[in-house]
Amino acid sequence: MADQRVIRMAQVLVDYSTNIQPGDKVVIEATTAAEELVRCVYRRVLERGGYPHILLALPDQEEILFASGNDDQLEFVPEFHKLAAETFDARIRIYSETNTRALTQVDPARARKRQKGIAGFQNTVLKRGADGSLRWISTQIPTPAYAMEAEMGWQAYQDFAFRACHVDENTPDPVAFWRNIQTQQQRYVHRIQGHDRVTLRGPNVDLSLSIKDRIFLNSCGLHNLPDGEIYTGPVEDSVNGWVKFTYPAVFGGRVVEGVQLTFKDGKVVDARADRNAEYLLQMLESDAGARYLGEFAIGTNFEIDHFTRNILFDEKIGGSFHLALGASYPETGGRNHSVIHWDMICDLKHDSEMIADGEVIYRNGEFIF
Repeated sequence: MADQRVIRMAQVLVDYSTNIQPGDKVVIEATTAAEELVRCVYRRVLERGGYPHILLALPDQEEILFASGNDDQLEFVPEFHKLAAETFDARIRIYSETNTRALTQVDPARARKRQKGIAGFQNTVLKRGADGSLRWISTQIPTPAYAMEAEMGWQAYQDFAFRACHVDENTPDPVAFWRNIQTQQQRYVHRIQGHDRVTLRGPNVDLSLSIKDRIFLNSCGLHNLPDGEIYTGPVEDSVNGWVKFTYPAVFGGRVVEGVQLTFKDGKVVDARADRNAEYLLQMLESDAGARYLGEFAIGTNFEIDHFTRNILFDEKIGGSFHLALGASYPETGGRNHSVIHWDMICDLKHDSEMIADGEVIYRNGEFIF
C-alpha cells in the first residue's frame, strides 16, 4: 500500500497542477527511484481519462553520460523527450536523485555542452507553457540523498518535504489548499505589479531594478511542487547595486558559497565567492546572457524553514528573495536568453525592506498592505 502522502501528492499533480482531462497525452518523467509516485500518478492519469506515457531513467544516467558520452552525445536530446515536449498535452517531471553530488567532478566545459544541448528542449517546454498548449509540473519525491543534503534524518526529511507540499495529514484537502494559495498570492502580485523601480535594502543587499511593464507570475503549485513564490523578469539593463546571497548557490551539482554580485546597467561586473569562485566565473562566461538576470522572485512558503541545498524547495523559503542569472521566462515579458538559469537566494527576514516607487511595500519578510 502506497504512503497516503504519495497518493495525495499524485492527486495534486494530476487533478490540480496539470488538470488532466479525458484524451490528454501525458508524459511522466522520473528515475526508477521514484517508482512509488510514478505508479500513483500513472493510475491517477488513467482515472482521469488521460493517456500516460512513462519515460524512466536510471538514477545514475547523467553520470554515465558524462563519463562515456562524446560531445555530440552530450548535446543530443532523445527523440521521445522531444516528441513529448513538442506535441503532448501535459508533462509531469519527478526529480528523484540518489546521489546529488554525482556530477561534482564533471568538467564545466562539458557541463556547458550539456546545457547547450537541452536548452532548445527546455525552451520548447517554456514556450508551450507560456502559450497554454502544454501543462507542465516539476516536483521531487524524497530520497535519502536529498535528506543528507539537507542534513536531516530520513524520517524527518520526509515529513518536512511532504509538509512543504501540503500533502501531509495536516492539510485536509491539498487541492483546495493550493487553490487558496493562488488567491492569497494574487494579492501579493497586485501589491507589486505595475510599479517601475524596486529597491531592496538590508544587511546583505542594496540593489535596484525595474519591473516596468513586466508581468509577475503567481507560482502556486501549477508548475512546481512544493511551491510558493511570485516572480518576474526584471528589465534587463536596469539592475544596479550589490547583493550577497545568504544561502549557498547550487548548480550542476556544485555548491558555491558566499556569492557576492555587483551589477551595473543590468550586467554582473564583479563576482566573488568564498568557495568555488572559479566555477561561478566559468558559468558567467557561458554566453552573453549569463551575466544578466532572467528572474526576480519573492519566496512565500513558510513551511520551508530549513535550507536543503535543493532549489526546488529553497527558492520558496518564506521571507526570502532570489535572483536567477541567465534565461528569462518569456511569459513574464523577460527577454534575456542564456543556456543557464541559476537561482541564488537571499534572506529578507531581518532589518530589510522592499521599496516600490518610493513606497515601502515589504518589510522583514512580509508584504505590507
